[in-house]
Amino acid sequence: MRVFFRFVVFFSFVVILFSCNRNRLKVDISEIESTVEFVNFGEELFSLPLIDTLAELQNLRQQHPDFFDLFTYQIIRIGGIEDENFATYMTSFLTDTMILNAKSMVEEEFQNLNNTENEINTAFKYYRYHFPEKKLPTVYTYVSGFNQSVVTAENIIGISLDKYLGRDNEYYRLLSTAPEYKIKNMHKDKIPADVAYSWGMTEFNHITETTTLLDHMIHEGKLMYFTEALLPETSDSLIIGYTGKELEWVEGNEAEMWMYLVEHKMLYSNKRMDIIRYTNDGPYTSGFPLDSPGKTGVWIGWQIVRKYMDENPEISVKQLMENTDYQEILNASGYFPE
Repeated sequence: MRVFFRFVVFFSFVVILFSCNRNRLKVDISEIESTVEFVNFGEELFSLPLIDTLAELQNLRQQHPDFFDLFTYQIIRIGGIEDENFATYMTSFLTDTMILNAKSMVEEEFQNLNNTENEINTAFKYYRYHFPEKKLPTVYTYVSGFNQSVVTAENIIGISLDKYLGRDNEYYRLLSTAPEYKIKNMHKDKIPADVAYSWGMTEFNHITETTTLLDHMIHEGKLMYFTEALLPETSDSLIIGYTGKELEWVEGNEAEMWMYLVEHKMLYSNKRMDIIRYTNDGPYTSGFPLDSPGKTGVWIGWQIVRKYMDENPEISVKQLMENTDYQEILNASGYFPE
């Protein structure tokens, strides 16, 4: 296996280069008039008096029918309001000690959601700039019992605030709710990037058209670029979820990683384990040194897409996201790190 040894030497040069690559995404949104609606569903749910519980839940469902069903069926998984024991299950959820502890921590960590809401609203102004025909989602916040961080459905984004209590929150480790490589991203500054990425996955769900590792890498790279387009002022490390040290590693070893994939004929592999190895998150990338971060294939795919967009300035973000010819994107990018 090729030895990975390069490190970032001219760091300031890299920063300047990346800034140039991203200039085209810093578009003028001052004339974009769009506002995302935010609903504190958790507050409404926990405010129910639980006296006539079923009637109270039916009233809440009438106010938020689509999200209510998404929450009960897919997030906390207690079924639908028509089920015989639904009110009992919901009461158990709302009075559970762990859930109440999570609610208290959320209230302490998120005493004011204005900054997060402003970042998300700005992100969707960029979204409306690039996709003026698209509808804006309604964003719901809540306590989920440490389930999915962000869920999406048609015109809906849900955020589990108890998944963003801070990387130093000891409750995550006490409950063993996530491995360390995931906990490092469980802080509120990560919310806008997770929201943008998840929305991109929903709007451009082309995963059925990906068969090889290269397909998956570029598909994920497009989602990274989409996230970047919505958050052009956000650091690369927050977008992909790397620490500063991990970002330096992939920047310093980009050519070695690419050559390894080429020399070992991995790019056109359609083996599930090969695809998982390079695109799934993890403590490191299997087959690469232990100080590598996870999902290095996603990072390389992002660099391919960036190069493609730099080399083809006439291509819009909308056209990029609609393009599923992954080989054409690679060919037209001229990507070859040195």
